Amino acid sequence: MTTVISVRFRSGSKSYYFDPGNLVIGAGQDVIVDTAQGLEFAQCVEGNHQVQDDAVVQPLRSVVRIATENDHHTATYNRSREDEAFAICQKKILQHGLDMKLVRVECSFDGSKILFFFTADGRVDFRELVKDLASVFRSRIELRQIGVRDEAKMLGGLGICGRPFCCNQFLDDFIPVSIKMAKTQNLSLNPTKISGTCGRLMCCLKYEQDAYEDAVKRMPKAESFVVTPDGPGNVSDINVLKETVNVRLDGHAEVPRCYHNCEVCVLRNGKGSRDGIDVPSRWPERYVEPAETEPVNIPSVIADFAEVQSSDGDKLPSDDTPHRSRRRSRGGRNRHDSRGAAAGNKNEASKDQSKSDSPGRKSHPQKNPATPPAAAAKGDGAQELARKKPRHRGGRRHGKPHTSGGEQA
Repeated sequence: MTTVISVRFRSGSKSYYFDPGNLVIGAGQDVIVDTAQGLEFAQCVEGNHQVQDDAVVQPLRSVVRIATENDHHTATYNRSREDEAFAICQKKILQHGLDMKLVRVECSFDGSKILFFFTADGRVDFRELVKDLASVFRSRIELRQIGVRDEAKMLGGLGICGRPFCCNQFLDDFIPVSIKMAKTQNLSLNPTKISGTCGRLMCCLKYEQDAYEDAVKRMPKAESFVVTPDGPGNVSDINVLKETVNVRLDGHAEVPRCYHNCEVCVLRNGKGSRDGIDVPSRWPERYVEPAETEPVNIPSVIADFAEVQSSDGDKLPSDDTPHRSRRRSRGGRNRHDSRGAAAGNKNEASKDQSKSDSPGRKSHPQKNPATPPAAAAKGDGAQELARKKPRHRGGRRHGKPHTSGGEQA
């Protein structure tokens, strides 16, 4: 086992192994590594870890140091220098009339070399361009021609799926993709639908190819001679994802019927003659889908707060029940309808009557037995109004004593 760290450069998402030596480096830290082109600025994507010896390409380069503040300043200066070199190179290309497209400019960490990436349809004679760039920057100039896939990987963007390019996000190397994969997956062979932004076949065609190949092995081919629960027939087409086949039955060839793969018994796979093929007398049984489990009904506990009582026993209206909007007068009192007051007195009287008539309940004597019935009724109404009236400090309002509890002032 060999202890290494994984670093990534700006040119793509591919990671490289380097020897950390005695340094303990964590993911996300910037480091200075020794490469074949000299010192380079890179970012650690995976800290110290061990890999198999055969996974390391010898000789294994080492990490020089963890990036310091001066190293970050140098890297920032190189980025600004790359922007300047890109603009100057664009002008030089137009002056020389070269048929090439500049993609990216990279400057080495020590500033001794500037690398220009470009795309072109054919070979380009850029010798004069290199001389002009070398006279301007006074450093080593290198022009490198790349393909359209490398261009998409460097520039990045969004695919037709709405997600960033796979090559720019996580693909280390480009995987080979062929038109046969699109045929196996029953995709449209229209180039605009199966091609990426780079103009080549989409890399994601490779992701599900193994699953499709495994499913195709279990499915019969088109024009195969099969036996179904309804009789023999020929396969017209197949659906690999659902694992179903459409069969034109003998005697009902106009409308093909759909069957699951397990409902079909293949007598001849592919095109051919039926001569010498014996049709079994026992046909396959129909496929019964497994019954879905019934969802468990969770009882919902909902408390009923239709009537909420206040601390003194009065029922207050809830949010669901309609109630009258109350207006406050200038004097601070609530205006009540005479009907509401009468209804309140009637409800209060019915409550007292029910309490007195209920069996096993003792009737309490009144506090003022000498009060006449008329005065008692009047006192009950005053008590009801007193509960609904707001209390004032001092117990007086407009020079009149405050009444409560049925006692007369």
